[in-house]
Amino acid sequence: MAIKELETEIYAPIKRCFNLSRSVDLHIESAEETNERAIAGVLTGMMSMGDIVTWEARHFGIVQNLTVEITKFNFPHFFQDSQVKGIFANFTHDHLFEDRKELTLMKDIFEFRCPFGPIGLLVEPFVRLHLKGFLITRNRLIKEVAESDDRWKKFTSS
Repeated sequence: MAIKELETEIYAPIKRCFNLSRSVDLHIESAEETNERAIAGVLTGMMSMGDIVTWEARHFGIVQNLTVEITKFNFPHFFQDSQVKGIFANFTHDHLFEDRKELTLMKDIFEFRCPFGPIGLLVEPFVRLHLKGFLITRNRLIKEVAESDDRWKKFTSS
């Protein structure tokens, strides 16, 4: 199982960072490169415990669907989304938030396993690199929006 941990320092309140991280609309904006869109379940707004969304996106030149559910939720410190249906043999994404006075430390712990046994093990490093880039782009936008004067309100007003 491939594990990727990523840390992002954001100079904004923890609640704002948490809410932006669970915004379907912000996720869509961050994933323009893959033409990602929500096609079923929660289509807009912020996700909460038990919510499900199906994403459609183009990765590695192939249109794929991934259905995830918010399986753990502790506002404003932690939530987890897990694959319900999709290409991965296994997929969980933990979102952790620590209040550090003048900033919020946002951590992503991303665990996945590629399908297809030995073939999946061969492609896993490429998938890990691709997912790291995807998360970095997403986190860069979360940071930019969270640190803005009022742009963040667009994504957290629902």
